[in-house]
Amino acid sequence: MSRPPTREYLYKILVVGDLGTGKTSIIRRYVHNIFSTNYKSTIGVDFALKVIQWSPEIIVRLQLWDIAGQERFGNMTRVYYKEALGAFVVYDVTRPQTFEGVTKWKQDLDSKVALPEPWGGGRIPVVLLANKSDLLQEGHGQPINQLEMDDFCRQNGFASWFDTSAKDNSNIDEAARYLIQTIVSLEEEHGSLVPHGLDDDDDDDDSIRLDQYKHRSNGGSGCC
Repeated sequence: MSRPPTREYLYKILVVGDLGTGKTSIIRRYVHNIFSTNYKSTIGVDFALKVIQWSPEIIVRLQLWDIAGQERFGNMTRVYYKEALGAFVVYDVTRPQTFEGVTKWKQDLDSKVALPEPWGGGRIPVVLLANKSDLLQEGHGQPINQLEMDDFCRQNGFASWFDTSAKDNSNIDEAARYLIQTIVSLEEEHGSLVPHGLDDDDDDDDSIRLDQYKHRSNGGSGCC
């Protein structure tokens, strides 16, 4: 028997959250399996690519877009969000004020990006990451109440949530797998999208090309 043809999917995933919540650390751990406490704060947007053999027939190419915390609700976020199919919202479990920003990030996503029309439009799937859970084990911050978090996610339209640690490599693969599976299910339900960049004749002012943005950082340090 001949093998079924290989299908390749291109998914743009946003990673957003307040400054210093560990977005860059999560991406570096997931893509390169490395961790450092000396990442410089992201300015604007950074991105990373990861190719996944999802199944014998499916290859997923992820574009992970790391949106700087200080970009929150700025004019450029609509540009950065364009054509995204899913997102992570990240907060720091030891800093309650970063959790307060979670709903605002979610509302910003809901207002500026939607699923493609062939998939019925509507909100993109968003997963909440309660990051730096390793610090909870060291006695920093308040333990997470799972029932309260489940209820919070239902009320605010999150697809799910995971407690993560880039340092310990905890639940990052699981969270990514969950989000990818959600998007793959949309592919299988509604039909495959043709992976594409921008049309050559696209004059939309909100359009950007991936290669326009490289890593830009200031002299500060800390996990962003």
